[in-house]
Amino acid sequence: MDTHDTRSRGSQPATWLCAAAIAIALAPQAARAADAVAAFTESPGGKPPAPWRVSGLPNQKKPFTQFAVERWDGEAALRLEADKSYGNLIHPLAATQALHHLSWRWQLDEPNPLADLREKSTEDVAVRVCVLFDLPDDKIPLGDRAMLKIARSAHGGRVPGATVCYVWDQKLPPGTALHSPFTSRIRMLVLRGQESPAHAWVGERRDIDADFKQLFGDESDVVPPVIGVGVGADADNTKGRSLAHVGTLQLQP
Repeated sequence: MDTHDTRSRGSQPATWLCAAAIAIALAPQAARAADAVAAFTESPGGKPPAPWRVSGLPNQKKPFTQFAVERWDGEAALRLEADKSYGNLIHPLAATQALHHLSWRWQLDEPNPLADLREKSTEDVAVRVCVLFDLPDDKIPLGDRAMLKIARSAHGGRVPGATVCYVWDQKLPPGTALHSPFTSRIRMLVLRGQESPAHAWVGERRDIDADFKQLFGDESDVVPPVIGVGVGADADNTKGRSLAHVGTLQLQP
């Protein structure tokens, strides 16, 4: 398995506000039972059902990525359109250690040829599916812990200590593992690339415990509770555009 570790950490707090974009609501009513991830059901205007909610950068001025549920290939699916934009769609969950697999279907419709996850200036992705873990602060390096506190304060929400994101990338080979160039609190695993055809559904089922240990095992040998899942897409760094779909996302034993 090819592993490429980019640990570029900006010295300015603003660099770390990227971590705050993957945040969950503190309101307890927003968190469902861990086995009840709301399905992407159609509704007037295509708004994703609660408790799915759009999350962006603190005080975000740039456009938000557009998320809408639509009928696609005969089923309800989430449409992710990034156009010089940034955004995530987050689903909070009651903390659980009982579920160990994440499954979903996704397809890439229009890739962003300018994106390259290894560099800050090009760190965009047409589609990512993420798992948010409540990693205890005492497991997080001191420098990261201080900056994460700033990110949490700036966002006003709960920012997970560790986030695993599965990505569909056009440059890196499947199996590549890397840190976000903005923050080591977000670590990515490339699942699909140029070898996978566009405009075609691909099913995934991941052992999230094993993936956490692969990506965050340097910090914790115990898998922390899952507190949310998310999907996202962005094209703000490259000023590009991309289009993708995600369907039937479920957490399972």
